[in-house]
Formats: sequence, C-alpha cells, structure tokens
Amino acid sequence: MTAQTDITGSVTTVYKVTGMSCGHCEGSVSGEISQIPGVSSVKAVASTGEVTVVSEAPLDEEAVRAAVDEAGFELAGQA
Repeated sequence: MTAQTDITGSVTTVYKVTGMSCGHCEGSVSGEISQIPGVSSVKAVASTGEVTVVSEAPLDEEAVRAAVDEAGFELAGQA
C-alpha cells in the first residue's frame, strides 16, 4: 500500500515494522513516530506488524526509520 491523501489533505501511510510482540512494543513505536513533525496519529498493531501513520504531508522514510530504530525495532518498509 502506498501513501494515500484524503479529502482533508492528510496522508495515511502503512509501514511494516518487525519485532513488535505486545502492547508495550506498540506504544514504544507509536510514541517515537508521533514525535515526527507533521504526524497527527499513529496506530501500531503488533500482531500484524503494521503501523498506520496519518500525517499532514508524506513523511521522509528515513525519519520514520530513525524513530522505529529509536524504539528498538526495525522498519521493513511500506506495507
């Protein structure tokens, strides 16, 4: 899935993150990604490894990768 822009101008992107196994993992990843400027919401799901990010504009994948790394996990790319 690629980034999608909705009618309000926000962009939704789904990323695959490896290594998440519990709610604490989801919170760690969500907390780090939510600190990226322009991010309005983050939902991480450990069971699927998917992280859905809503932002004002498309995000720099390296910024997302750095945030995921900071949380202790690995960004596999966009889902």
